[in-house]
Amino acid sequence: MKELRIGLVGTGNIGRTHIERINQRLQGGRVIACADANFDFCKTVAEQYGLDAYQRGEDMISSNDIDAVIVATLDPFHEQYVRAAIQAGKYVFCEKPLAPEAEACKRIVEAEITGGKHLVQVGFMRRYDPGYRQLKGLLASGKYGLPLMLHCAHRNYDAPGFTTPMSVENSMIHEIDVLRWLLNENYATVEVVFPKSTRHAEGDLRDPQIMYLTTESGVRIDVESFVNCRYGYDIKCEIVCEEASLNLPEPPNAMIRTNDSRMTPICHDWSERFIDAYNIELQEWINFCKNGHLTGPNAWDGYVGQVTAKAASKARDTQSVVRIELESMPDFYKK
Repeated sequence: MKELRIGLVGTGNIGRTHIERINQRLQGGRVIACADANFDFCKTVAEQYGLDAYQRGEDMISSNDIDAVIVATLDPFHEQYVRAAIQAGKYVFCEKPLAPEAEACKRIVEAEITGGKHLVQVGFMRRYDPGYRQLKGLLASGKYGLPLMLHCAHRNYDAPGFTTPMSVENSMIHEIDVLRWLLNENYATVEVVFPKSTRHAEGDLRDPQIMYLTTESGVRIDVESFVNCRYGYDIKCEIVCEEASLNLPEPPNAMIRTNDSRMTPICHDWSERFIDAYNIELQEWINFCKNGHLTGPNAWDGYVGQVTAKAASKARDTQSVVRIELESMPDFYKK
């Protein structure tokens, strides 16, 4: 296959950045069509980027002109288009979450198993961040003993319109996936507690929040979500091992000396912090689609992440420790 022909469903902000990323910076693939229920806006985007426009995502997905699909719609529509891609036998990259409910994720898993081929990748882009990959390599080396504790933080400058549930299901969902990937094991229990709230929290939002996870082997994890920290976008991860402490590297930035001070700027939002991760993620997806073998976060990872997030939401609402109940991984995903 000379060039992977990609159709994108959902022409919102993240969808448009994927079009620009793939068509202007990456290699081996090209977005050639887009679809959106808001067809007037879809046509505007299509005209801007030189794409074919479809009103129905299913029509685009089934087209013989399309080799692979990116789903970047609102969360409730993910299942609809991912399953359409599976039915069409086409590779599909779905932005996180795979679906808003665990049962919807399970239906996608079952559809993929029935189809008999790994077609689904979920957009958990932190697995592609060079810093997290460095941590993964250090753990895998075994030089520092077993991991015992993780201390993590996910801080945003501000979050207009954010609600209390979103801290778990839209923010800490990234940690839920990437930390499971780092440690290579599932979680056993989860708890979410409320520290004193910031005065910058809007409406009924409880901010910050702290999630405590315990893995099946007993590794203890705390994750702070603070979406109105008012100083920048700051992602932290410290892994305390038996014989070392491993810290997620800070993104490189030049030191500035000005106004009698010395400072190193930090990122303002996710689009600055994880631009490399998005580029690596989609470039590898394109490469693997062309080679016929996906290796990224799969539908089962999406299901596990959603089960864990829902357990965390229950723990938050009941202010209790909740056991995470997972079904056994199907043999299909052990390959």
